[in-house]
Amino acid sequence: MTKVFEEGTLSRHVGATNMNEHSSRSHTVFTIIVESSQTDNEGETHVKVGKLNIVDLAGSERQGKTGATGDRLKEASKINLSLSTLCHVISSLTDPKCTYIPYRDSRLTRIL
Repeated sequence: MTKVFEEGTLSRHVGATNMNEHSSRSHTVFTIIVESSQTDNEGETHVKVGKLNIVDLAGSERQGKTGATGDRLKEASKINLSLSTLCHVISSLTDPKCTYIPYRDSRLTRIL
């Protein structure tokens, strides 16, 4: 598990901006699934499954302060859009009157 986590960390996109020399340019989602099984006295096997998502989100950025241009500006726009979509999903989940949850509006919310 540690090896996979380290490989993911090495694949993470970072780039320099005026605000942060090693600015994260991508979100990271590390999912751990644990399964355990137990056989009861009647010989039936019961399986329990747990899922843990460890999420490190790239930060929202004010493009004027970062001085982002070109590819950095495109990355920042996509980061901000996915974070905004995540906020919409959370708001929708907490609103009892809401009939639609926009999970499919970004790759991040689809994964989560």
